[in-house]
Amino acid sequence: MEKEVTENNGDSILELTNIKKSFGNFEVLKDINLTVQKGETVVLLGKSGTGKSVILKCIIGLEHQSSGKIAVFGKEFSELREEEENAFRRKIGFLFQSGALYDSMTVRQNLEFPVIRQPDYKKEDLTERVEEALNNVGLIDAIDKFPSELSGGMKKRIALARTLMLNPEIILYDEPTTGLDPVTSNEISHLILDMQKKLKVTSLIVTHDMPCTHLVADRIVVLKEGEFTAEGTYDELSKSKDDFVRGFFEFE
Repeated sequence: MEKEVTENNGDSILELTNIKKSFGNFEVLKDINLTVQKGETVVLLGKSGTGKSVILKCIIGLEHQSSGKIAVFGKEFSELREEEENAFRRKIGFLFQSGALYDSMTVRQNLEFPVIRQPDYKKEDLTERVEEALNNVGLIDAIDKFPSELSGGMKKRIALARTLMLNPEIILYDEPTTGLDPVTSNEISHLILDMQKKLKVTSLIVTHDMPCTHLVADRIVVLKEGEFTAEGTYDELSKSKDDFVRGFFEFE
C-alpha cells in the first residue's frame, strides 16, 4: 500500500476486516481491509470484473463473504436480532448501476414504495417527503411521469431520490455515471457531491469515471487481484510510481 489504511478514530461507519470471497475455486476477494469514516466519500477503483461491485453486495447482504467481518455502525449484521435488521438496513442506501426503477410505477409511486413496505409504516400522505426528495435532485416536475418517459440521467437522479426516502446514513453507489454522456455524468457527479454536503451522508462509490472521482473523492482505494494495493487522495495517486495505479489517471 502507498498509504496506510485509515485507522478507526471512533467515527467509523463501515469496517471491512480480512474479507475474502470465492465463487467456486475462483477467489475474487483475497484480503480486503477498509475503514470508512462518518461523512467521508471513498471511491473504489479497479479493472472491470475484479470484485468492486462484489464488495458493495457483501456489505448489503446480496452476497455473503467467504470469511472475514463486515461491521456497519459498529455492528456486524450477523449479530443483530431479527427485529433490529430492518432498522439497520434502512440506514444503508444502495444505488444500483441500472437505477432499478419499477417501470409500471410513476416516479411518485417509485419513491413511495420503499417507505410503504417498511414493517412500521403507518398510512400517511407521503407527498411532502416525495417532493423534498425530488427537489434534492432537481426533478420535481417528473413526479407523475413513468420511467419510460425519462432520460438515463433522469432515471439515475430519480433512483437517488428514492434512496433518500429512508434517510440513509451511508449510500453505496455502483457505477453511478455508467452509460451517461459526459455532460450528464458531470451533473450526476455534482449531485453526489451536493448530497454529501447537504445531507452529510457517507458514500462508498464504485466507478471508472475519473472526472467523477476527482470531484467527489476524499479518498481513493485501488483494487488489484483481489486486494487493495494503493490508497490516497486523487492528487497523491495521480503521481504514483506504480504503473497500474497511474494507468487510471493517464486517460482522463
